[in-house]
Amino acid sequence: MAIEASAETSVPAEIPAAERAAAPAMRADARRNRARVLEAAQEAFASVGLQVGLDEIARRAGVGAGTVYRHFPTKEALFDAVILDRAQRLVDRAEALADAPDPGAAFFAFISGLHRESAAKRDLIDAVAGIGVDITASLTDVNRDLWAAVEVLMRRAQQTGTVRMDVDITLLKVLLRAVFIANDGVGGGPKEADGVMAVICDGLRTEAAR
Repeated sequence: MAIEASAETSVPAEIPAAERAAAPAMRADARRNRARVLEAAQEAFASVGLQVGLDEIARRAGVGAGTVYRHFPTKEALFDAVILDRAQRLVDRAEALADAPDPGAAFFAFISGLHRESAAKRDLIDAVAGIGVDITASLTDVNRDLWAAVEVLMRRAQQTGTVRMDVDITLLKVLLRAVFIANDGVGGGPKEADGVMAVICDGLRTEAAR
C-alpha cells in the first residue's frame, strides 16, 4: 500500500483542458503584439526618427504602453531591433548582387538604392550619424557584414574598369554618410537628393565608364 501511495503522489495532476488551450494562445497573442509594436516602430522611426516617444508607438500599434515596455524595456532597445532588421535586409540585398553579370551596374544600383532608402527613412540617417543613441554595440556585426558586402561589389566593379581604383571602402563610407546626412539637412526633395547622388556616382566612375 505504501508503494502504491508513493506512486500516486509522484504523478502530477492533469492540467485542465481550458488552461492547456489558454497557455499557447497567450504566447501567440504576445507574439502578435510584439510584431505589431515592431511594425508600428518601423513606421514611426522611419518617418519621425529617434525622437518619437514609446507612447506614440504604442498608440500606432494599438496596444498599451505597458505592452511595449514588456517587449522592449527602452526606446533604444526597440530602435536597435528595428535597425538591425533593416540593416540585415540590406546585407542580404548586397550579397545577392555579388554574382551579378554587370558588376558596375550592380554596385551603383545598390548604393543608389541605399541612398533612396535612407532619404525615405529617417531612422537610417539617425543610425548612420549616431544621433541621440549609442547603437554601435548592437550593430557591430551587421554593419561589418554590410560594408564587407558593399566592398565586394565595389571591388568587382573596379576590376571591370567601372569604378576608380583610388577609391577604397573607407572613402566610400565617408561619401555615403555625408550624402545621408546632407539629404536630411538641406531640406530638398527626392529630385535634389537624387541629383546629389548622381554627382557622387559620377565622381566614382572611371573616365572610360562615364
